[in-house]
Amino acid sequence: MTDTTIEQHQQSSYFSPRTLATIIAVLAVILAFSNTIRNSISSIVPKQTLRTMSSTAAPALQITKRPWATRGHADHDWLYTFHTFSFASYYDEKHESFGPLRVINEDRVKAGTGFGTHSHAEFLIWSYIVNGTLEHKDSLGNLENLKRGEVQFTSAGTGIRHSEYNRNRDDEVHFLQIWAKPNKRGLKPHYETKKFTDEQKTDKLVRIMEYTDRLGNQKGEDAPIGLQADLSMDASILSPGKSVTHEVVADGRRKIFVQLIMSKRAQPKEGGARIKIGDTVLGEGDGAFVEGAQGGGKIEVESVGDKPAEFLLFDLSPEEV
Repeated sequence: MTDTTIEQHQQSSYFSPRTLATIIAVLAVILAFSNTIRNSISSIVPKQTLRTMSSTAAPALQITKRPWATRGHADHDWLYTFHTFSFASYYDEKHESFGPLRVINEDRVKAGTGFGTHSHAEFLIWSYIVNGTLEHKDSLGNLENLKRGEVQFTSAGTGIRHSEYNRNRDDEVHFLQIWAKPNKRGLKPHYETKKFTDEQKTDKLVRIMEYTDRLGNQKGEDAPIGLQADLSMDASILSPGKSVTHEVVADGRRKIFVQLIMSKRAQPKEGGARIKIGDTVLGEGDGAFVEGAQGGGKIEVESVGDKPAEFLLFDLSPEEV
């Protein structure tokens, strides 16, 4: 191979040092600009992963605590009572009703005394027995002695007369007396009693009362008592550290009310039953008005005290009846 041939071969196989340096410089410039352009595009176009993970937050619940000592209160010697809503001589324009709920009285009736015969009309009335024995007698011919766990319901309708008495000679009877406004007037008077045991309610929510439109044909010992108002009432006895979840019963806006039942005549200064809803803690005798609930939503109640917490939870139409 001649020298001329060798020189031609080298020129065709290799770049000169100057040419190679120029190529490297051009490539560096291209890479720099491509990174800048890519970063600029990323800042303008949202990442797909962020868009697919976004969701609409549920509206926050508005929880208003009603401390036990701010309720209406009366001590008539024979009757020791607290009123959640305006009742008898107690009046508070801010607390007259909540949805169809009209009365929640936590009553203690002295031994050998009681409510004499009196009339009612156009109200739904029920008694939730906590302790003791309550005698019920009415103009429909019913006579019963109600004990713990039993719930006595009367639809007064066009009118009834009844009495409630504590025939025991030694012990008071402790019960919650609850009234609601029916969504129909002129109903035929009706009476019903059912028992819901402590075992049924322990660490569970048990439906005690239910709107007849939701109840449908559900019957039997475990079925709730039906009433003509858009109202559901559950009961629970929640052990310390346990929690239960209530699923809102109907579509649209709903109101929730929770009442923690008292073990004594006053809230314990230390200890006792306590429950938590959201960030709000209730002690014995406290209640909570919950607004902002929606159909499909859930309300969690947690027991945070040192004793089992017995409470009632109402799921209500937002409309005042």
